Amino acid sequence: MQVMDEKISFLKLKLVEKKREVKLCFKELTVKNDLDAHLVRLRIQYSQCRDKIKKLEENYGDATNESRKQEMGGKDPSPPELLKRIEKIEAELVQKEQRLLKIDFLCENISDLTDRIRAVVENSKQDMLLLARRTNELQRKINHKTQEIKALFAELSMKQALAIKLHQEIRDKEQFLITSSMMISQGLPPPKAEKERWKTLHNEKIQKAAAEARAKQPAEEKQGAVPSQVPTIPEEEDEEEGLPLVPAHVAPLRPSEPCPSPRHFKKPPAKPSEM
Repeated sequence: MQVMDEKISFLKLKLVEKKREVKLCFKELTVKNDLDAHLVRLRIQYSQCRDKIKKLEENYGDATNESRKQEMGGKDPSPPELLKRIEKIEAELVQKEQRLLKIDFLCENISDLTDRIRAVVENSKQDMLLLARRTNELQRKINHKTQEIKALFAELSMKQALAIKLHQEIRDKEQFLITSSMMISQGLPPPKAEKERWKTLHNEKIQKAAAEARAKQPAEEKQGAVPSQVPTIPEEEDEEEGLPLVPAHVAPLRPSEPCPSPRHFKKPPAKPSEM
């Protein structure tokens, strides 16, 4: 049953296909009828044209046939009128020739002007190239100068920062000098931290002098100088040199008076050594 159903459906599809083909054939048949009628009309027109051509050949093909002439209507002009017309036409011809000469002269002038303009344009191109090169060089120089200015500004800012730092150090040292001188004038020892600082500065000064002496020694050996047996160590500076100087407006140092109620710290007793 299933196979039969499939066959029936297939046959129905074929039937639909055939019906569509029949409809197309009917449509083509109507178009064919119209084309046949148009072809018949064209054949009739073609035969009429052939007949007319034959008739014209018979009438005008023979040179001895006088009937092929066709007279034009109107009157022929008299000789004076013909001369006037000829003179008029010649005058118009002369005017047109003059116009043509003027146009030729203008064309020559225009061609000369175009040649000059072309030469000016070529020169301007060269000038533009030179100007572009100069502008590029100037731009390169400007960029170089801007880089230099930026570097100078950076160096200036670094030096300004260094100057501010040095000013701050000067103020700190002045403040330290004033406080130390005031403490010394009052008979008090300088602070421990400041004392260590002065010692550090003094040691740095000694090390710097020793380094300079060591740097000078190879130069003397190169010059052929006999090295001395005396060591090139700078002389020890007085301990007072490392201390801050007392300003002139500060009172001189005086020994502190003994206190009426002195308080002394006793020395701790020595511990017996264990054997």
